[in-house]
Amino acid sequence: MELFSPTRLGALALSNRVVMAPLTRLRAGDAGVPNDLLVEHYRQRATTGLIVTEGTYPTPNSRAYPGQPGIVTAEQIAGWRRVTEAVHAEGGVIVMQIMHSGRMSHPEITGGLTPVAPSAIAIDGETHTPLGKKPFAEPRALLTDELPAVTAEIVQAARNAIEAGFDGVEVHSANGYLLHQFLSPVSNVRTDAYGGSPANRARFGIETVTAVAEAIGADRVGIRISPSHNIQDVFETDEAETRATYEALVDGIAPLGLAYLSVLHGDPAGELVQDLRARFGGPLMVNSGFGQLTTRDEAMDIVSAKRADVVAVGRQVIANPDLVARWRDDRELNEPNPSTFYGPTAEGYTDYPALAS
Repeated sequence: MELFSPTRLGALALSNRVVMAPLTRLRAGDAGVPNDLLVEHYRQRATTGLIVTEGTYPTPNSRAYPGQPGIVTAEQIAGWRRVTEAVHAEGGVIVMQIMHSGRMSHPEITGGLTPVAPSAIAIDGETHTPLGKKPFAEPRALLTDELPAVTAEIVQAARNAIEAGFDGVEVHSANGYLLHQFLSPVSNVRTDAYGGSPANRARFGIETVTAVAEAIGADRVGIRISPSHNIQDVFETDEAETRATYEALVDGIAPLGLAYLSVLHGDPAGELVQDLRARFGGPLMVNSGFGQLTTRDEAMDIVSAKRADVVAVGRQVIANPDLVARWRDDRELNEPNPSTFYGPTAEGYTDYPALAS
């Protein structure tokens, strides 16, 4: 069963091809410092071939949610070091997903700082703040000469992650966050070199990933994308435009020799994803997700049919810390409880039973 066989993603040596997908869980408190809960949560799931952490903010004004962890302060770095040590002690491999929220935040979450974005266009909707639900704030459009500093902040976060003991990082360019906002012609209406055409909209992501790869080694860097996800007002509804944009992005990063390309898409075996894979030329991670649980049969089929090298799994890993053993032996699964996905407590976080118990 190939899903349970070892593989490599760049410098990352995986014992199997089941990956813990990045999962926002909001257990890091007001200071964004990984605590005992996070240490135990990730330790329990160290038998997955690779853990990708929840999206972690690289700067105070890029925090998307209360309770989200950061990788900015010395305390946050030390907290994450406890996590990586616990995972490594269990034989696991772990990378940090670095997530700049861009406009997907609010000053009540960022400590009064105005969120930034490619363009001064607010998301139509509300977000959860410490003072309850509030409409998304209008972001400040980044000036052209500010962009290198944003890249530098993400690079510093990557360096901090390596200092904290991570095996690598995943740059988040999906799900409506900052780098994804640059890719869409709806959220990015710039008229400088970073907007107006597929190649221009892909430029900031290419420059940022290139800088991260130069800082910590390309073979320790992955990137996550979600073409046509159409989430948080980051709309990509024109098929030709979307394809051209992501082809430009992947063509721009392919020469780097990254550890992997992670694609969240409803049709991982489809033409778009497989075309991007061919252009990338390196390992592919797929995550079908989109409101339905990834099944054992689906994951096994994706790998055995060579549609991807590894499969990222979300809710099944939330509910089954020992998912690899359960899938390998075709054992019964715990059911995930969505009502406990987010929140400050151990319930629904570290209390799902393992087979041994």
